[in-house]
Amino acid sequence: MSKTLFIVRHAKSSWDNPMLADHDRPLKQKGIKKTLKVAGYVKTRIICPELFLSSTATRAKQTALIMAEELGYPKEKIQYTKKLYHAGADTIFNELYALPDDINSVMIFGHNPGFTYFVNEFLDPSLDNLPTSGLVSVSFKADKWQEIDASDFHVNFVVIPKMLK
Repeated sequence: MSKTLFIVRHAKSSWDNPMLADHDRPLKQKGIKKTLKVAGYVKTRIICPELFLSSTATRAKQTALIMAEELGYPKEKIQYTKKLYHAGADTIFNELYALPDDINSVMIFGHNPGFTYFVNEFLDPSLDNLPTSGLVSVSFKADKWQEIDASDFHVNFVVIPKMLK
C-alpha cells in the first residue's frame, strides 16, 4: 500500500481591507480563477483524495472549498486545523503522522513559507517559492502515515498556475 499527499498553497488573497486580520483575508477573484485551473488539471489525473485537511485561515478554507467542489469531495467533510496556519515542515509532518492509516490519500491546504519548505523536502531541484494555488503531489511507500519520510517517495506531479492556459 502507499500513501499519497497533495500539498496545496492557498490561492491569491485580497489585501483590499487593511482592517482584516491576516487570518481572515479572503481570496481575490484572480486567485479563485487560478485555483479552478489547477483543480481542472488535478481532476484529469487523480481520483478525489479521501481527506481534505486545511488551515483555518479564510483563504485556505476558500481554496479547499473550491477544490472540493471541482473534485467532488463533500464540503462538509473537510477538516480544519489551526496547526496548519503558518506551520513549518515539522508541524506539517506531525499533522500527517496523526492521520488514520485507513486513509491513503490526503490533500492539505496551507501557507508559505512553511509549505515551500515542506515541498522542498521532496523536490530536486527545489522551488524558491511554492506560488499561490501551486500544488505538489507525492506518494510514499508506506502502510502507515507515521512511516512516511523524505527518503522513500515519488513525486507524482507539480502544477503551478502559470503553467496552465
